[in-house]
Amino acid sequence: MKSQTKPYKNSCLAKKKQVQQMFDRISSRYDFINRILSFGIDMQWRKKLVHCLSEYAPNRILDVATGTGDLAILSAQQMPNLHIMGMDLSEGMLHLGREKVVEKKLDDRIKMLHGDSEHIPFDECYFDAVTVAFGIRNFENLSAGLLEMHRVLKPTGHLLILEFSTPLSFPTKQLYSFYARYLLPFIGRILSEDKAAYAYLPKSAAAFPYGKEMEAILVKSGFYDVQLLPLTFGVATIYMAKRG
Repeated sequence: MKSQTKPYKNSCLAKKKQVQQMFDRISSRYDFINRILSFGIDMQWRKKLVHCLSEYAPNRILDVATGTGDLAILSAQQMPNLHIMGMDLSEGMLHLGREKVVEKKLDDRIKMLHGDSEHIPFDECYFDAVTVAFGIRNFENLSAGLLEMHRVLKPTGHLLILEFSTPLSFPTKQLYSFYARYLLPFIGRILSEDKAAYAYLPKSAAAFPYGKEMEAILVKSGFYDVQLLPLTFGVATIYMAKRG
């Protein structure tokens, strides 16, 4: 894996603390900015992940890096018998997520917990599935986070990860590179109060392992039968794996 990317290059804080501060700062406009920057495609990607998840018919899942709860809410709406624990480092994001859950009358099935992916506060073999949408690249220690998710999964459990990847074919690769390098940070600076946040996003995505490299990391962390589902010409990828 490439060198670790952090939100604030002049800060001496660890990546985990920087990520927490960043999301607390941008939480109030996070959903609005995301819809604009992705043209709404990010919600379609989440729906695809939920469709994949529903095929396993889980009863209890953990949504790591839940943010404002978009994936948790979509999952609960698609699967009426599903109970979800959403966990995130940022209290700012969780506060908005809890409001959304109550507004959609899903607070009896979705709970939001402040927590750290490297120290998940649940017993081993507790969840049928663990999901992560656009959060795993923010982990300070990827291996520790994956091992924790492996620990809390049941022996028949599944891990589903949705994360950015890098398109490889022409002209998608060139168009995506231009958008990520120039347009996304520019628009993010205009709309967000935190100028560094949307410069960090494309840098963290570029530094994160994807494709076969990510598959190898999952296998090394104890998962097997890893499947890759590229989305929108490879701009994002869903990784599905079973607990080894």
